[in-house]
Amino acid sequence: MTQKNDSFAGRLVLITGGSSGIGLALARLLAGEGARIWILARHKNALEAAVKSLPTSNGQTHGMTSADVTDWDQVQAAVQQVRHEAGIPDVLINAAGAAHPAYLQHTTLKIFHDMMDLNYFGTLHMVKALVPEMIERGRGYIVNFSSGAGFLALFGYAAYVPSKYAVRGLSDSLRLELKPLGVRVSVVFPPDTDTPGLKQENKTKPFETLEAFSSQVLSAEQVARAILRAMKRGQYTILPGMEVSFVYRLTFWLGNAIYPLMDFLLAGARRKKARLERG
Repeated sequence: MTQKNDSFAGRLVLITGGSSGIGLALARLLAGEGARIWILARHKNALEAAVKSLPTSNGQTHGMTSADVTDWDQVQAAVQQVRHEAGIPDVLINAAGAAHPAYLQHTTLKIFHDMMDLNYFGTLHMVKALVPEMIERGRGYIVNFSSGAGFLALFGYAAYVPSKYAVRGLSDSLRLELKPLGVRVSVVFPPDTDTPGLKQENKTKPFETLEAFSSQVLSAEQVARAILRAMKRGQYTILPGMEVSFVYRLTFWLGNAIYPLMDFLLAGARRKKARLERG
């Protein structure tokens, strides 16, 4: 049974990765609904521009803090700043993340560690820093960002996929543990979204990924609107867009039969690549 929360007016919302992309789009929507927004990201110039872009009304104030979510000490200091200047966040949205697609042989061990440090441990650090006070207060809401690659492993994403599967697993565990304590959890599986991050990804994507496993690209605003609607309905699993929702259901309906289907798609892409290479 879902727990509805039709309004975020007056709530303090802390968003990691909120200076661009889906995180910023969500920050603007929530600010427009009357929420007080605090954005956490690394780069101060981007943070300042993001905060200035947030709508305000009726004395509503927003804030920012610069920190690297992969660094536990920085996370603790940033949360302490938010707590001191604005209070304990009612909502934590873990939108910080990145992907680095490439063939395995071109992916360094450092990239594997970087993906896990940012996507998984960055999420975990924020949760660990805030959950004790949410539990003590008896309420709170955590929204973690996994990915479409967090339920269906794609070609060329050997470094990224495990980090997003880990976020999904963490969220499943937290949902079960925290719900009786008054703290809700949602996990988001965003599709390909028109963000600076996607543009960076496309620079290293293998041919097979682009050919066989690319999906419809939605705007950050479209994805953010879908996420906010699901948050208001109290949904645990959030699937923004018809395509990612269909693939999610297809994956679990087909079970192991999904693997021959992916093999078929990959084989077609490889044949095309071979034809192009032959000229």
